[in-house]
Amino acid sequence: MTNPSAAPPSLAVVDLECIRGDNLLFSELNFEIHAGQLVQIEGANGSGKTSLLRILAGLARPSAGMVLWRGLDIQRYRGYYCAEMVYLGHALGVKTELSAIENLKISLALAGVSADLDQLYDVLERTGLRGREELPTRKLSAGQKQRIALARMLVCPSALWIVDEPFTALDVEGVALMCRLLEEHAAKGAMAVLTSHQAVGVNADMVKVSLS
Repeated sequence: MTNPSAAPPSLAVVDLECIRGDNLLFSELNFEIHAGQLVQIEGANGSGKTSLLRILAGLARPSAGMVLWRGLDIQRYRGYYCAEMVYLGHALGVKTELSAIENLKISLALAGVSADLDQLYDVLERTGLRGREELPTRKLSAGQKQRIALARMLVCPSALWIVDEPFTALDVEGVALMCRLLEEHAAKGAMAVLTSHQAVGVNADMVKVSLS
């Protein structure tokens, strides 16, 4: 069996097409990113930004074309790909009946990653949730739930982040935090693909892809 980890990390979109219902959202879409690069997907509402991210995450299939991770089709090598990718969509995947710390423990268990309790508390403090680690998530604001999702990305190491509107519900400090996390992620030689209706102020190699 081919070992994807033997190839340098890269994400390539090849002649991608997406049709939803009777609507052609985009076609012949091509781009490629490598270690240390970020991609911002731009486009009007309804242009297919979320649909593209779901295709990139392997949650939906394109009408035509393919997505390659380390040169290999993500649908064929889904297990390898999912182990190196984290997707954060509009549904944050935060279990509201559990606390922030419990949500992180579950995420680690599902990812097969180990971390001690002090590390989890440190991550939650960094994402602005100090003093709220044990509260049921249902008692937290939308922005605080978003911060739990960001903490989950930090405790589950991955080479690729795919994030749909990461600044949603975040205050000014939260937006600054997200930008720092993206910068640090790229500085480590990792990659990210995100959508945003606002300018992304990060000091990194940013590639912009427009859906029109």
